[in-house]
Amino acid sequence: MTVIVANDTPDAIRGILKRWFIEPRPNVFVGTLNRRTRDKTLEYIKRNAEGLGLLIISSDNNCQGFKIQTHGHTHRRDTEISGLWLVAEEWVDPENQPF
Repeated sequence: MTVIVANDTPDAIRGILKRWFIEPRPNVFVGTLNRRTRDKTLEYIKRNAEGLGLLIISSDNNCQGFKIQTHGHTHRRDTEISGLWLVAEEWVDPENQPF
C-alpha cells in the first residue's frame, strides 16, 4: 500500500495520480500497486512537477512495515531514529533536531 500526501497538486499531476490511486481527501492519494509502477509514477511526478511537496508512505520489509520518503518542501519532516520512521510537525528543542 502507498499513501501520498501532496501540497497544492496541479490538475495534470492529480489526473496521473488518479490512474493508480483513490483520493479520499483533497491531495491525499491511497493505492496498492507494485513497486515498479509506484516508482515509475513517482519518478515522472518528481520530474514534471517542480515545487510540488510530497510525503510518501509505502509498504516495506522492516519492523514497522513501511518507509517514509519526502520530495520538495513539505509541512512535516521525516526522520529515521534507531530504525524507526517518525514524522514531526515541529521540534520543541531545536538543538536536538536529528536532521
